[in-house]
Amino acid sequence: MQSVVPESRLHVLSDHPPNLQGDFVVYWMSAFRRLAFNFALDRAVEWSARLKKPLVIFEPLRVDYPYACDRFHRFIIDGMIEKASELSEKGVFYFPFVERDHREAKKIWASLVSCAAVVVGDASPAFFFPHMQKKAASLLHEWGIRFEAVDSCGLIPLRITPHAFASAFECRRFAQKVLPKHLEAFPSSDPLACEWVRCNSHPLPPFLEEVRQSQLDAIRQPESLVASLPVDHSVSALTIRGGSRPARERLKAFLRRGILSYAENRHHPDEEASSGLSPWLHFGHMSTFEVLFGIGEEYDWSPKCLEPFSKGQKLGWWKLPESVEAFLDELVIWRELGLIRCYHTDDYARWEGLPAWARHTLEAHQKDPRPFICTVEMLEEAKSPDPIWNAAMQELRETGRIHNYMRMIWGKRVLEWFANPREAWEALIYLNDKYAIDGRDPNTYTSIGWVFGAYDRPWAPERPIYGKVRYMSSEAARRKLRMENWLARWGRSSPTLY
Repeated sequence: MQSVVPESRLHVLSDHPPNLQGDFVVYWMSAFRRLAFNFALDRAVEWSARLKKPLVIFEPLRVDYPYACDRFHRFIIDGMIEKASELSEKGVFYFPFVERDHREAKKIWASLVSCAAVVVGDASPAFFFPHMQKKAASLLHEWGIRFEAVDSCGLIPLRITPHAFASAFECRRFAQKVLPKHLEAFPSSDPLACEWVRCNSHPLPPFLEEVRQSQLDAIRQPESLVASLPVDHSVSALTIRGGSRPARERLKAFLRRGILSYAENRHHPDEEASSGLSPWLHFGHMSTFEVLFGIGEEYDWSPKCLEPFSKGQKLGWWKLPESVEAFLDELVIWRELGLIRCYHTDDYARWEGLPAWARHTLEAHQKDPRPFICTVEMLEEAKSPDPIWNAAMQELRETGRIHNYMRMIWGKRVLEWFANPREAWEALIYLNDKYAIDGRDPNTYTSIGWVFGAYDRPWAPERPIYGKVRYMSSEAARRKLRMENWLARWGRSSPTLY
């Protein structure tokens, strides 16, 4: 059928015709947990309108995903509460499901999709999503049910990318060539305006409707719900709330008060110059399309303003103020860089995925004397010999994030505290994935990879421990950055390094 969803974003994983005897269209919401600027939801709405069948939005939350904890569960459940309210007002059938036991969600999913005319899902390239979707596609194909996964990850459809890029410059040059075309088709800001998505009666079998109602009741008491689940309760929930509304509030504040100082102040921990949007982007509560749309409204900008001739330059292509362009380079180029890498490879979170030159130089220096040897447990408790590193770790444990520049220092210093650089890599992946509210994400794997030489070049002079990998130090950061207030909040008492 003719679709507003670009063909390059559509992945047909079970190519059966729609089941005209099915009771509804299912949108299986797993990665893009939002009701606007979402190509996957657009596609599900299209099928609902074409088949004249109601839409069921099914949003499950497993308990067995890696690093499942209070922090991540609560953030996702916040978004569920928001959607339950909004969809009830719109008359759209919403089925959240927070499983209490392993594989419980799979059983409910199977019962639901067996009644569907079409199933539409989210195509996401990282974490457990590709494996989960591959298994689901196999089952749905066996059952004769059409299954489409839609890419609503970033601004560039992943399918049209030729390969993973070795540097931000290569990615930027490619993006500047293809983005103008792909920005012609934005996902809808209000896809649920279609009348066919509404349910005038309950389409579910009685036992599924009973389950749905019990789940709607359960998410209304998120604290007790999360406390009852078999997840890691040592990683506590945060004060920031999940959902699209908090994300939009944060975006609005950033565009009005912070973005014009972004280029000048973003490296200084004492300044609140970063957007702070990464948690909502990670959990799919906000899209990069929506951020770009907000910038367009604030600056009277559209994709037609883009510089037509470009050679990969960092500034000037967007035709926006310099500070806005600096932010867009992070939001678009560095984020797309990670998504593209995850789409084309499966080693993005493994030591073997680092560039050969970086692995070789680090391994050649692994017998160099270390000033101090740490264990993962010491790092997790913020008991390194570096008070600046400890402050960054304390910030990560308590807020789920590290200031962007300090994340680089946080990563680089760990190389000095493990005899084997592979162990340093694994320690950072573990700490980031366990505590970061925006971890387990292509963007954060890009950041950690950069610490070890990915997307960078060999540097001279060759140094002990680091070899040809770029060196950064806490001492230099203290000299050139404004961080006194940040250290006062998160640091320990000792002002000296070993």
